[in-house]
Amino acid sequence: MLPEYAFCRESFGKYGIELSGDIYKKLDLYAEFLVEYNRNVNLTAITEPVEILHKHFIDSVLIDRYADIPENAELIDVGTGAGFPSIPLKLFRPDIKITLLDSLNKRINFLQILCEKLGIEAEFIHERAEITGRDTGYRERFDVSCARAVANLSVLSELCLPFVKVGGIFVSMKGLSENISDGNNSVKLCGGEITDEFVYDVAGDNRKIVIVKKISHTPTKYPRNSGQIKKKPL
Repeated sequence: MLPEYAFCRESFGKYGIELSGDIYKKLDLYAEFLVEYNRNVNLTAITEPVEILHKHFIDSVLIDRYADIPENAELIDVGTGAGFPSIPLKLFRPDIKITLLDSLNKRINFLQILCEKLGIEAEFIHERAEITGRDTGYRERFDVSCARAVANLSVLSELCLPFVKVGGIFVSMKGLSENISDGNNSVKLCGGEITDEFVYDVAGDNRKIVIVKKISHTPTKYPRNSGQIKKKPL
């Protein structure tokens, strides 16, 4: 499914990432299963092998270059979809403990089968982020929360920061079009502070990673319900 190993190894190598033969085999299996499952369940619009390599796999793993993810960190991937960025990251950082959260059960079913095929341990949550974020079993439990989503930073901060313990980070993977400063108020109200913003390129496609540090507890009134979040962003 993926291009040959030498091509993939060179592609990862351009970003200073070493791709072993074992991880290549697992990524190849991932790509093949993703495309197969995508025929019946809409998981991604990206199905061409080279695009999967760059726009899904390499882009996901680059989170480890820009975010300071501690050893044995607990990470929650909010709105994970087809498992990006957390599953490719887990293949390169097996020490990380991942929790995959998505509101659609068909995606969770895919992820459970995928992780079994790849030999990955993960926790799976089929629920909306604003509901799970109020659950004491998950609230302020994680070292890292991350999201690769089209929602703006104002919305994502309210959904993702409640999961992060004080001292941890929220990592938002964005396109270049959004003005990140528009999310400052939401970040501050939810106990965070924007500390870094990185712009980078993946095969000619410009991307941005925003790092938000959790500096204080999220007030109990956040996250609000989905209607309030959509109607009146912070």
